[in-house]
Amino acid sequence: MSQPLDDAAQLAAQLLARRWLPRSHPLVRRALIDTELWTLLGQRLGAVGLKVVDNVHADHIAVALVRPAESAVFGEMGLAANNNLDLPRDGVALLVVLWSLIVLPKRQRQVARSDAIHAGQGEMFAADKPLPQAASVAPLISYRSLLADFGDQLGKKLRLDTNLKLLERHGFVTRRGEDIAEGPLLDLLIDYDLLAPRILDGAMGDVLARAGHALPREEEQQHIDD
Repeated sequence: MSQPLDDAAQLAAQLLARRWLPRSHPLVRRALIDTELWTLLGQRLGAVGLKVVDNVHADHIAVALVRPAESAVFGEMGLAANNNLDLPRDGVALLVVLWSLIVLPKRQRQVARSDAIHAGQGEMFAADKPLPQAASVAPLISYRSLLADFGDQLGKKLRLDTNLKLLERHGFVTRRGEDIAEGPLLDLLIDYDLLAPRILDGAMGDVLARAGHALPREEEQQHIDD
């Protein structure tokens, strides 16, 4: 007779099967406040070269390879590629554009709403108030506007549609009719601290600005990072 799985094993199995789980999932909610369960989960996944990916700004948790396991899984050629999801270059460019249009303003809104809540509650209760859920503050991106503003740079309609399907399949975005919304992995598998400065201070920031998409100013970005 097989033995029932303990909570850490159950959670690890569900993450492996589904790739991500919402923070509202009962076992995830427990793990986020139960240090022992969170540690056991990390140990179970770590034994097979994986780690939990969590971000207070995201509505999900996910699994990813630990660095030492990447070469064993992808090999040297895979590590030298610009991504390990077999996304074409214009697909990666689309991903960066959507991340910039969704995650950067989302972070601003989360922090602004959190600050407003804290100010209303007073300092005594400020630490007990979580950031607003990502789904409630992440902007929706109009497909038609995306095509009009960036279609020429991203391979026209056919390539844009093809790459959107790829990003949706990988969990980076979801489609809501004619709108594009944040997917479970958009703010989990992309390093915010690494990418945000490159976009804000680089050529991509200029491209987005010329298309009429204002990005956070440097002082606003500093406020978010603090």
